Amino acid sequence: MIRFEGVGKRFGDHVVLRELDFTVAPGEFVTLIGPSGSGKTTILRLLMTLERVDEGRIYVGDECLTHVPKGERLVPAGEKHQRRMRKRIGMVFQQFNLFPNMTVLQNVTEAPLRALGLSKGEAEARGVDLLELVGLTDKTNARPSQLSGGQQQRVAIARALAMRPDVLLLDEVTSALDPELVAGVLKVLKQIASTTDITILCVTHEMQFARDVSDRVMMFDQGQVIEQAPPEKLFTDPDHERTREFLHAVLDRR
Repeated sequence: MIRFEGVGKRFGDHVVLRELDFTVAPGEFVTLIGPSGSGKTTILRLLMTLERVDEGRIYVGDECLTHVPKGERLVPAGEKHQRRMRKRIGMVFQQFNLFPNMTVLQNVTEAPLRALGLSKGEAEARGVDLLELVGLTDKTNARPSQLSGGQQQRVAIARALAMRPDVLLLDEVTSALDPELVAGVLKVLKQIASTTDITILCVTHEMQFARDVSDRVMMFDQGQVIEQAPPEKLFTDPDHERTREFLHAVLDRR
């Protein structure tokens, strides 16, 4: 469902991604771990077309996200193509990014109404179902300012799911939350992972969450995947010394 082929990304002289190759299968939950600044979030931003690749190509399903055919060659995709492809991808950010002037239900229904052309009734029915999924049926008419951080993040998850995406991207979705609020968000994500066929690519520093919910964990460092394995293998018997160093440092802080 996701395929990176030789992807490179630079910001000025700083190389963030180096000839990056990896795939994520349909319905798979893959988590990226690694030190801050290693390029993990850049991967998500490229998939959301918030950044453009400097080298290589990215595919979503059987379509190229980054390029389109022109004659016998591929050229960088324009905004129209990328806008169509973005409908297949949902993203949940660290900082909720809810519309403060809208109710919870309006936040969830706005994109399906405008981008998918759903009727108000269809969008609201979908929104109510998703708010039930994330445990917020009693907050339908509340404003974001009336919610806790954990509740706001669960609304953001429901909003991303309202577009019925093939791919869901999660960027440090618990990092802005107080520790006591993290469990509720992680419970929702585990439920989504176990009850839907959505392909999920997650960036997190929550090692226990990565271990509990992932089908595969990829250790990322200096712009490359240096090791990948099922969580029980990577967290208990990693092959790479850099992975062992990282896990030792992260787990010792907890």
